Amino acid sequence: MNGFRLLAAGLICASLSSCFKDEPLNAECDITQASIHLDNPLATFFSLSDTLKTVPSSDTTITFVVRRNHEADLTTLQPRLTITPGATLELGVAEMNSELGGYRKYRVVSEDRLWHRDYTIAITPVLRTVNDTVDYDFEHFELEPREQKYYIWHNVQFDGTLGNDWATGNPGFRLSMGTATPEEYPSVPFSNGYDGKAIQLTTRSTGPFGALAGKRIAAGNFFLGTFDVTNALKDALHATNFGVPFDRAPVALTGYYKYQPGPTYQDKNGNAVAGRTDQAAIYAVLYRNHDGQGDAVTLHGDDVKTSPLIVAMADMGTVKPTAEWTAFSLPFSYNGTIDYDLLADRGYSLAIVFSSSSEGDKFEGAIGSQLCVDKVRVICKKEQ
Repeated sequence: MNGFRLLAAGLICASLSSCFKDEPLNAECDITQASIHLDNPLATFFSLSDTLKTVPSSDTTITFVVRRNHEADLTTLQPRLTITPGATLELGVAEMNSELGGYRKYRVVSEDRLWHRDYTIAITPVLRTVNDTVDYDFEHFELEPREQKYYIWHNVQFDGTLGNDWATGNPGFRLSMGTATPEEYPSVPFSNGYDGKAIQLTTRSTGPFGALAGKRIAAGNFFLGTFDVTNALKDALHATNFGVPFDRAPVALTGYYKYQPGPTYQDKNGNAVAGRTDQAAIYAVLYRNHDGQGDAVTLHGDDVKTSPLIVAMADMGTVKPTAEWTAFSLPFSYNGTIDYDLLADRGYSLAIVFSSSSEGDKFEGAIGSQLCVDKVRVICKKEQ
């Protein structure tokens, strides 16, 4: 009997060993986090939080912004990179200048050696803005490079290069409607803009999967910030990270829009709400991006209009339906004075938000509501 038990235990161990051996190697090849360490980081970076980057799965360019009058030799800054388990990191070409910065290229190769992904890590000294109007046009977009499922947009930075300041909820829509074509996503380019291309935001059904998850609609949204797809299902309000560092004092938000609400407003449970018409959202918020303890702060869907760190807001309120391109001009209302030293050190962030359904973050609205926006301008005070 004891011999039988020993034989059975041996067979079980052999079976487990075989399972372990047959487990497939990891096919992922991502950089998940990047950081730069210095003895005196604030002599080179604007804030400690600028030294650490959590890298969204959709990004392949990682940019560290440093002070223009930095103390460090930028050629000596070596980023520390966290990659997916089992993957290996290969260093590519680098073009760096001690004063002007530059870039380093890396390749991450999956554990199974079948896949790789190329990354660029840039170190960029920031110049103070000299224009008193910041232009946002929507001419620069592409299909998301990795899977080509949805569109992403790039903003033109002050030095003429393209940045990644704009985000959408498109990655979240993909979780429920993976078979949708790029043009069927909530946020897409619009060819017939006021001048060139524009953005078109449409409230979409998320289908059976969305209904099962209690998230029946996805509003078209477009905002300055980032979208954390890992939070899209479990904590949708915190999937939207609103705002990018901004070193000007905004006076007004202007642009052009068209809006048509969808035919039937529905609540979170998919029930039609009689007598209610969908509303779009167009607003901007300037806020302090560090709290009283010096910790970095980003606003989310639950506090983007209510945080005590907000110092100014421009809000269109009622977005009247119109089939023609219509100009809007929204003044910023301040609840206090600007600390210009803090402003120069990028201690404020600006969030600009557009949505085809203002209650879309609660998964309420009308399927088919459509907001188009073009030629957005942030008019700012001139430097003294």
